[in-house]
Formats: sequence, C-alpha cells, structure tokens
Amino acid sequence: MKAVQFGAGNIGRGFIGMQLSGSGYEVCFVARNERQIALLQKRRQYTVMLAGAAGGEDVSVVRNVTALRISDAEAVARQVAEAELVTTAVGAGSLKAIAGALARGIELRLRQNPRILHVIACENTLRGSSQLKKWVYAQLDPSLHKLAEKWIYFPDSIVDRIVPVQQQEDPLAVKVEPFFEWVIDKRGIAAGFPAIQGVILADELEAYMERKLFTVNTGHCSAAYFGYLAGCLTIQEAMKKPLIKIKVRRVMQETGRVLVQKYGLDEKAHVAYIERTLERFANPGLTDRIERVARSPLSKLSYNNRLVRPAMLASRLGLPVSNLADAIAAALRFDSSNDEDAARVQTVIRQKGIQSALGELTGIPFRHPLHGEIVRRYNKLNERYPLEIRKFML
Repeated sequence: MKAVQFGAGNIGRGFIGMQLSGSGYEVCFVARNERQIALLQKRRQYTVMLAGAAGGEDVSVVRNVTALRISDAEAVARQVAEAELVTTAVGAGSLKAIAGALARGIELRLRQNPRILHVIACENTLRGSSQLKKWVYAQLDPSLHKLAEKWIYFPDSIVDRIVPVQQQEDPLAVKVEPFFEWVIDKRGIAAGFPAIQGVILADELEAYMERKLFTVNTGHCSAAYFGYLAGCLTIQEAMKKPLIKIKVRRVMQETGRVLVQKYGLDEKAHVAYIERTLERFANPGLTDRIERVARSPLSKLSYNNRLVRPAMLASRLGLPVSNLADAIAAALRFDSSNDEDAARVQTVIRQKGIQSALGELTGIPFRHPLHGEIVRRYNKLNERYPLEIRKFML
C-alpha cells in the first residue's frame, strides 16, 4: 500500500508518517525542506523518540519512507495517482497552498484509472478535510467534479499529539509524547477503508472535536498564558507551579461541564481525561516553550476558537466561567516581540482601550455579562507582578 503525506515536519514525521508506516504503508513525504528530502530519499527511514513521563525514552525506527519536493509537480501527481491514501500535516493555514498539487494528482488518477482515494487533513483545526476539498475542487477541472464525488473521499479528522519545536542533531529524528489520538469521521469513508494503526472511526466526530479543542487546546494555551505572566519559559516549568496547575485544572473543569451537558459524556471518564491531559502538559521528557504554545493569540481569542467558544457556551448554559474569563484576560496580556499577532492585540488595546478592544478581538458583545467579567479580571492583572498574579489566580 502507498500513502502520500504532505508535510515532513515534526507532526508529519513524528505522528502521521509513523502511524502509516507502522500500518504497512510505503510513505512518500511531500515537503519543501531540501535537506530533509535528500536524507529521506537516501536513508528511507528515520527515528522517533517517545518521551516518557518518567524521563525515559523509547526509540522507534520508521521505515519504508521517501520524499519528493512539492515543486516537482509531475512526480507528486504520479504519487497521488498511485496511492491508496493521502494525508496532510502542513498547518491549517497551508492547506490552500497544497490544493493545486493535490488537484493535479487527483485529475491524473481520474483520467487514467478512477478508483477510491481517501484524503485526510490531519491539522489542528475543525473540519480540515472539508476545507481542503473545497480548495481542491476550485482547482480541479469542473468536468471531473462528478467523477471525483464518486471516487475521492475527504473524511474529516482530529489529531492529538504534543510535539514541541526542537533541534535534534539528526535532522530527521523527532521527539514526541507517547500519547496520541487520531479520530476519523466514519461517515466520510468508503467501504473497505484501509486500516491505520491506532485510528478510531467515529460515528459522530463533533463530540471528539470539541472534547479535544475545549480540553487539550484550551488547557494548553491557558497554561501558556498563565505561565507567561508568571515569568515561565516552558509549559513544563509552568506546570510545576501548584497555583498554575490548579488554575489550568479549573479552566478544564469549566469546559468539561459544558461538554458533559452538551454531549452527555461520562463525567468520571472526562475527569480522568482532564487529569491525563495535565500529566501530558507536565511531561518532563519534553521541553515545550511558552511562546510556541501561546503564539497567534488573535486566532486563539477568536469567537469560535478554544477560549471564547467554550466560555460563551458555558455562559449560555448557566455554568461557571470565572476561570475561562481569567484565561482570556491572561491571553490579552500576552505581549511577545516575536509574535505579530501579539503585537496586533496590544496595539488594538492601546488604541481603543480594553472594553472596545475586547469586542473587536473576541466578538463578545459589549452588553454580554462575560464581557464585563473579562474586563474586570484584565484590569486586576498587573503585568510582571508575581504577587498580584498569584492573588488573581486564586
């Protein structure tokens, strides 16, 4: 079996490519990094280190891999035309950029030998495969759309594995946490879908999507923003501080109440999921920098993302939101010179004041109770004053 994996970054190699290779696929990475491409073509394997919570590591060798430059359009198209599966791990913002290369491969496949192909976007976004389908169809010959609907499937998916930015001596080696979750929407696949090691096929994807978004993503960025205000450099350092760990747990408990009420999740099982997530954040085998997790606050503060969405749902359901309000206030205080989004947030606040800026940045209406609560908590936060931050957190 053959698979084409767009993206040979840490997630592409340390998660998706690893699972596909372990499932018996020959994996062709489509990438831009010349050095990685050359090494993958030469070695046809790489190592993945699983960083355990106890500080130890298990090393796995991922075999039967190669790579192509995304600029090598004809070769990429041939690989897509011959594959049983196409996956991506390029970042949600880059899906549109690979749509043309994918469309050329699908067109070649449909003209030469039409048969089933599954295309799965494995990105940290909601309904990434559906987004990718839209962009592919925009570049696919309209006369082939009907045939593509018959043979080309774009099942939505969620993926979860913490893979920090890292510098390894070997450019192909990657360190990841042992935990992972890969869930694919069962409704979007064809009969005879090829098995992938560790994948869950779900009848309904929305509950899994929001459980991950409201727990892992909300908790992770909350740890980053609280940690930033406390002067921490890494998530692991932040999670060693009892007050921050308490605060992050409380944030996830608030989102958990929303999930339990909305989807009927088992409450005890979800509490265990929260505790497991806290352990993942604290994993001493990883070094995950605060600025990586906190980056792009404009996106994280947007109305339908990990902070505001669960807070608005909780408010609508009459559930507590004080800790989520604290997390949003902390996000508004994130001011990194290395992050254009953070600079934009601070500019809007300086120019318009926190009350107007909050509505513009988050979409929370001025008269909504959550608006005033966030403003009040933001004003209590004095940057770089650890004593005040500790009081605020409790």
